[in-house]
Amino acid sequence: MAEAADFQGTSPSPARRWLRRTTALLAGAPLLTGLVQLPTAGPAHADGQSSAKADAETGSVDVAVDSLTPSAPTDGDTVTVSGTVINNGKQTVTDAHVGLRLGAEVNTRSAVDAIAKESTDLQGAIAPEIDDKYTQKFSELTPGVAEHFNISVPVDDLDLGGDGVYEFAVSLSGETSAQPWEQILGIQRTFLPWQPDEAGTRTKTTALWPLVSTTHMAAETGPNEEQTPVFLNDDLAKEISPGGRLNQMVTLGKDLDVTWVVDPDLLASVDAMTRSYRVRDGDRTVAGTHQAVAKQWLAELREAVTDEEVVALPFADPDLASLAHNGTDVTGSLSQLKDATDVIPNTVPPILGVKPSTDFAWPVEGAVDRSIVKVATSAGADKVIARSDSLQETNDLPYTPSAARPIGGGTTAVVADARMSKAFEGDLTKASASTLAVQRFLAQSLALGLQTGKQRSVVIAPQRTPSGSQARAMAEALRTLQDGTWSEPQKMAAAAAAKPDPDATTTVPGTSSYPSALRRKELPRSAFVQIARTQDTLDNFKVVLSDPSRVVTPFGRALNREMSASWRGRATEAESFRAGVKKYLDGLTGRVRLIDKSETKLSGRSATIPVTVQNNLVQDVGPLVLRLTSTNPTRLEIDGADYEEQPISVSGGHSQSVKFTTSANANGRATVIAQLYTMDGRKYGAPVTFDVKVTEITATVMLVIGGGVLLLVLAGFRMYTQRKRAAAREGETADPDAAERAEDPDESEEPAEAKESEDGRENPEGSDERLENESEAHSRAADPEQPSDPTPDTAAESADPSGTGERVDR
Repeated sequence: MAEAADFQGTSPSPARRWLRRTTALLAGAPLLTGLVQLPTAGPAHADGQSSAKADAETGSVDVAVDSLTPSAPTDGDTVTVSGTVINNGKQTVTDAHVGLRLGAEVNTRSAVDAIAKESTDLQGAIAPEIDDKYTQKFSELTPGVAEHFNISVPVDDLDLGGDGVYEFAVSLSGETSAQPWEQILGIQRTFLPWQPDEAGTRTKTTALWPLVSTTHMAAETGPNEEQTPVFLNDDLAKEISPGGRLNQMVTLGKDLDVTWVVDPDLLASVDAMTRSYRVRDGDRTVAGTHQAVAKQWLAELREAVTDEEVVALPFADPDLASLAHNGTDVTGSLSQLKDATDVIPNTVPPILGVKPSTDFAWPVEGAVDRSIVKVATSAGADKVIARSDSLQETNDLPYTPSAARPIGGGTTAVVADARMSKAFEGDLTKASASTLAVQRFLAQSLALGLQTGKQRSVVIAPQRTPSGSQARAMAEALRTLQDGTWSEPQKMAAAAAAKPDPDATTTVPGTSSYPSALRRKELPRSAFVQIARTQDTLDNFKVVLSDPSRVVTPFGRALNREMSASWRGRATEAESFRAGVKKYLDGLTGRVRLIDKSETKLSGRSATIPVTVQNNLVQDVGPLVLRLTSTNPTRLEIDGADYEEQPISVSGGHSQSVKFTTSANANGRATVIAQLYTMDGRKYGAPVTFDVKVTEITATVMLVIGGGVLLLVLAGFRMYTQRKRAAAREGETADPDAAERAEDPDESEEPAEAKESEDGRENPEGSDERLENESEAHSRAADPEQPSDPTPDTAAESADPSGTGERVDR
């Protein structure tokens, strides 16, 4: 029975099955009396045996190791294992117990992988239990009910041999009604690293601790002087709040000897949250309320990175592979990468108070090819963080070489170990999954260190955005390494500068070797085309602004965010963000525009046409050039080259009109186009097109206009003569003798000759003068007085002819 249990998992031979059945039959006396009935009962028993065999092969009981402490024991320690067992079968398990099993030493890293892959398999070799006294018994395990166990064993009782990695398993053994003998019904294999004494040559381990997130800030800012930032959502506040992912990263990382890898965009976003900010809520924005949380997180981060190594990625962590594969032929794409690098000194040091290294480029998952390396180093980085499953060894080395590899052109590839870097991927929310990840990581680290007596440098580059549970598992593993006996921490700069292994590969693979699974998630070429168009609009806009920084800074950073590696696998969200940036920029540029004009009528040979420019921005714009063009210059001509275009500047929130002089040469309509230009001759905004209706000036019109002018002159002369006569009468009234003479015409002092001249009998010329005077008097009497005429200075004159000797006042 014990032998059958110990070797459970191997495929039993027919002879062994016969022996097992025979033993079971002979074990009970009551069964002896029923031997004659065996042929009849045999088929039913065979069916039960088949069902039990299937359960045994699959493991009807789930064994979960939730905790194993210490993870890497030394002399005098006591190993404690705790976890749960759950009966997933349909039959109750009786006489069950949980036991510990120590396997043989694992000699290679590939063997560690193999054991981890089949950690619950009952068909592989299973080591015997350590000792019956290190077990926990259960009278029965009811289906679906979890039972907890906790077993402690002194490390001295494990009888561990030399330094190395040992397979360590926890199993559940018991019986069922269908199989009434003890058998292994579930198992969980893991590893126990064992190196109690200090290693003669320790492995130098560099662990990257990434502070990277997704895009949170929009291009939009408030119109106020402070340019209040707008956030797409409130997710960042959740990440940095107590218990949030980024909050845990800082809390865990401050106790570790790691290299911090930060995205300046994350720092800038949290820094913006420390002041007034807005958060989108549907079609509106609401005031952000997490200033205190942001200040606390930044304060803790500053404390954590003090005197520590910090590597800064380009702003917003641009997707280098997407750029290399889909964006290099789009004008300006590489300039975006350089801009994202140049902004680092203005972001990281002011916020964190440390000077970061900008020498490292980190492609997604460390996957590289020649085009990626070329792009990665184009912005100034001379070290590329790759991964060993991308830059694979081709020389069949029996050990893992150091991370640093010179790959030509003065560039160093820092190759992270793929096994250890990927150890904390997947769902680690369950304690059992986290424990297995930690033990496997430590097993790989020790196995690597025992490969050769030479000291090597190893780099661990985990996933960019580990979850809280993944971060906790990483921290636990790194703490064990730091306190262990076979590894010592090392800075990233030192790992890159370490002497490379002469036998390690330095050949960067071609583009065709890039993983197809990663390529499918890249930003498409259309994304880089859209980025280039937005940049072109921004370049055209900023030259007309009195304070370009209010636009260049937020939109420049938004364009960096459009290239972020965080968009991988989120194509719809990425497209929405790019469209939102372009729409907002178009809206701003549209606030400086030409006012639409209706049809204009010209009734002369020359006239002026006003065109108005409106500026709805808060800042001044200009100088711009306003150009007016006639599509039919033979009918309507803009006078002179100096008048076809005119410079214009408009204050914020105001409008400004410019007048253009035109000349009409013929009747009809002429279409006129008004267009704004920047000073370097680039079109700005949409043109305004309107019609001008021209009326030619004829001779008849000129005659009518001339007659009107003559009438105005005559009316003026008339008013002049009336005022002159009125002045003369006032003078006569002032002379008493003249008044007396006026009352007695017979005593007039005029000579007789003059009287005779007045009636025309002796002076023909006087007769003509009298006729003229009479005609004038008649004309005044015939014209009616106009309401707009001034009040006459004298009484109205008679329309009757003058009598003989009667004086006519002029």
